[in-house]
Amino acid sequence: MNIEDDFENLKKLVGSNVRIHRLKKALSQKQLSELSGLDANYIGSVERGERNISLKNLYIISINLEVSINLLFLKNL
Repeated sequence: MNIEDDFENLKKLVGSNVRIHRLKKALSQKQLSELSGLDANYIGSVERGERNISLKNLYIISINLEVSINLLFLKNL
């Protein structure tokens, strides 16, 4: 694999983990967006692994999901 493929996989992993933790909290994308101050479309694109999310926004999301940011990088939750 190359760096670009690795990065695409990382974006998908982080997005999937955001979705998993959001659903565990029984939040919709809209509710998470309102808590986070981020657009609901932005949340959706993060969850689909389409967005190169900033560390700041990932931190904001982790706070609102009440999970440590490092959990969003783990495989096989």
